[in-house]
Amino acid sequence: MVTTRTRKAPLFERFMAYRRFSAGLAFTRDGEHILFVSNISGQFNLWRVPVEGGWPDQLTAFTDETVRLVTVSPRDGTIALCADRDGDEFHQIYLIDPDGGWPEQITDAPEVQHFVGADAFSPDGTQLAYAANARTPTDMEVWIRDLDTGEDRAVFGAGKYAFPAAWSPDGSKLLALDLRHNSDSSLHLVDLETGETPELTPHEDDAIFFPGPWAADGSGFYLATDAGREFRGIAFYDLTSRSYEWVETPDADIEELSSSDDGRVLAWLVNEDGWDRLHLRDLVDDRDLPDPDLLPGSRPHLTGFQPPVALSADGAHAAVILSGPRRPPDVWVVETDTGHARAVTNSRLGGIGEDELVDAELISYPTFDDRDIPAWLYRPRDVNEKLPVVLSIHGGPEAQERAIYNPLYQYLLSRGIAVLATNIRGSTGYGKTYQRLVQRDWGGGDLKDWDHAVRWLHEQDWVDGERIGVFGGSYGGFAVLSCVTRLPDYWAAAVDIFGPYNLITFAKAVPPTWKRMMKRFVGDPEEDADLLRERSPMTYVENVRTPLLVIQGAKDPRVVKPESDQLVEKLQELGRTVDYVVFEDEGHGFTKRQNELKAFRLSAEWLERYLVTNFR
Repeated sequence: MVTTRTRKAPLFERFMAYRRFSAGLAFTRDGEHILFVSNISGQFNLWRVPVEGGWPDQLTAFTDETVRLVTVSPRDGTIALCADRDGDEFHQIYLIDPDGGWPEQITDAPEVQHFVGADAFSPDGTQLAYAANARTPTDMEVWIRDLDTGEDRAVFGAGKYAFPAAWSPDGSKLLALDLRHNSDSSLHLVDLETGETPELTPHEDDAIFFPGPWAADGSGFYLATDAGREFRGIAFYDLTSRSYEWVETPDADIEELSSSDDGRVLAWLVNEDGWDRLHLRDLVDDRDLPDPDLLPGSRPHLTGFQPPVALSADGAHAAVILSGPRRPPDVWVVETDTGHARAVTNSRLGGIGEDELVDAELISYPTFDDRDIPAWLYRPRDVNEKLPVVLSIHGGPEAQERAIYNPLYQYLLSRGIAVLATNIRGSTGYGKTYQRLVQRDWGGGDLKDWDHAVRWLHEQDWVDGERIGVFGGSYGGFAVLSCVTRLPDYWAAAVDIFGPYNLITFAKAVPPTWKRMMKRFVGDPEEDADLLRERSPMTYVENVRTPLLVIQGAKDPRVVKPESDQLVEKLQELGRTVDYVVFEDEGHGFTKRQNELKAFRLSAEWLERYLVTNFR
């Protein structure tokens, strides 16, 4: 007698068994290893792996601190990194001896944010440029530390939200970014000898200017800008003429721009329909290098920060971190002369193969103003009945849903639940006009886009319109709360992860360096109080009848815990179905693996209970 066993769907933990990465990515000085930041240990630590691949060496062993960014000295290979504790975003700077030293903390200001970028070290390695709001909490300024004496001095950024960029090849000057808001920034040239800081890119209309690498001869530098264009292109800025000329003008955004230390190879990423495409150019021979043989992929992010494209000092290798819907993120190394690419990490740990996972389909649906809203659709395979769907809304909102590996999505799909992940108005990657539609209009046109997403779902013959859920974090959490309060008839389940509930209190409590941007971003909490009150989920909370799971980090500096406290207290007072989970050692996102596992398991169970189990 032959017996057969029904194959069980994989446990949630198997989908979560993968490695995540933060924004740290760089080559060692000799180009033989790559530095990356991953949660292999359960926390985001710094690791080093040979360019040929192999088991990585762990360079930090933090348990409470999260490594965010990393850079390498061209002089001796010293590593600088910034890390914060329990997600509080008060990053401190550490140095690591490349020959095996332990991290040495060189800043100790627990209520000051510090940032180091990829070009933080001066060309001779004696100075370190970093950003900090050390003098005035509302001002992010550019600082220089003399690594021999330990002395620090502010060189630019009083009254601004500023960050250092690349040093000139002779080390006498430094580019600096003045970030005014999400649609406007400008570049300054800091002369470290005279103290002069002229603005190089003055402009009247809003425009983004992001600094790139210098030419090897110091005659100028590359930059990315959307000035006069819908999308960001690459230009070269000539210091003598004080003007720039276009180099690349794709009908898509340039997202990263880097060059090798010897100035031979220029690398950039183009956002093509949400995929990151790597391009390489030999600047000496003025020729495009072979297209890398990379699979379609996109960069992951940790709290909004994405890893850069890295180049070895001699330009022989490039490195990127890419993920796909069925592929967890990995570090890929590209031989720039041939385009040959290989993964040097292996992040798939749960034993679930690509053929067991579901791919994403790029679709669009019409909305109220005749625009088409792009979205990624994930549908369970081999299911011949009407399905429940989760509408997933990304954070930002000026960010983008990418088709990267999402363990929650794949788990839901394995349980017969489809996912529609939207890029509603305000999302990046579709031109600056589309991105700006959400500014000062939270809970306006975006709400109509979610309404039309559900209408589109109702029109699909495979969708069970009685079983639609909504999920999101940060701005996506605000979206969830807006949906269940202002479109209350649509939803069978909802999950809100650190979403703003009261836009007035939210705007008042953001980090001090953000306050100058809130009027343009959301609205001024004093001048625009009526608008913000009218758009706040708080105003419509009595409409809620959807079972709601609320998740919050106690140390969240962006959407503070009282936002969720207000919400849950009111829902409990009204007798609504609500569960509230607070992580005492997390901020805006999850940095510790055990917390991430718990938060997303709870989310999955909540959605499965109210979209599947309760309908059986």
